[in-house]
Amino acid sequence: MSTTMAIEGTGRHQLSLTSLTRGFIFLLLPTRIQRITGREMERGGAQKEDMRKQWSCIRLAVEELSLFKPEEKKMSTLAFLGASNLLLHVLDMIGPTMMVLRQDIQRNIERVEETYMLDPNLYSSLEEIVQKEVVGEGSARQADSCCRSILWLARSITFSLTLLDKIDKNPESSLEQVVEETYNGTLKPWHGWISSAAYKVAIKLVPGREMLIGLLMGQEQDYDDLKQDIKKYASLIQPLLDDTYQLLRTHELDRLKST
Repeated sequence: MSTTMAIEGTGRHQLSLTSLTRGFIFLLLPTRIQRITGREMERGGAQKEDMRKQWSCIRLAVEELSLFKPEEKKMSTLAFLGASNLLLHVLDMIGPTMMVLRQDIQRNIERVEETYMLDPNLYSSLEEIVQKEVVGEGSARQADSCCRSILWLARSITFSLTLLDKIDKNPESSLEQVVEETYNGTLKPWHGWISSAAYKVAIKLVPGREMLIGLLMGQEQDYDDLKQDIKKYASLIQPLLDDTYQLLRTHELDRLKST
């Protein structure tokens, strides 16, 4: 399905999938989705905007995730999409060597966005999206289901959090070594030989450790600042991940594999 295909929202709005993934104020909420859900965020004026431009992408994600109340973030589709789009942003910073991985994550994000935009109020929770396919359609295990996309996005976010933690705890290891170790412990158990082969190629193309850290840091930040941002981000997103895995586990969807 084309990413420029128009999707009906609440009956009063039409949005393209391209605008959903590229229209973010940062990464979390597309501007047009904010208008539909009534979640316009105050930017704090030009001075705050200038300050934000110097922040790391992870600090920006922390700020926007912090705007969700705890009860809003629980199983929140928007918070989940924001965390998923952070992965795209980091892969874009690394460059075209990560294109295969980026395309895979992008397809999964678009699939969840498509369902969300069918009824933003109803599908504001991942639980309703899963229920739609498990109970309503019986399509949860199909190759192109939203349930599979949610599962793989959750696994990809887990991979990224584990990777950032290992980079900090293993300063003597090369980035290639850390990525391979992280992949083996998080994604590889669920990959078939085709997916594993693609990841093995991608692992060989990762940049140097210092280059990645430099890309992740903001203009006015040092490595200690970045580590603090990562810890805050992990503390905000981990409860959502835990709830998502539990939801999928309840419907026996947590152990699905790829080809």
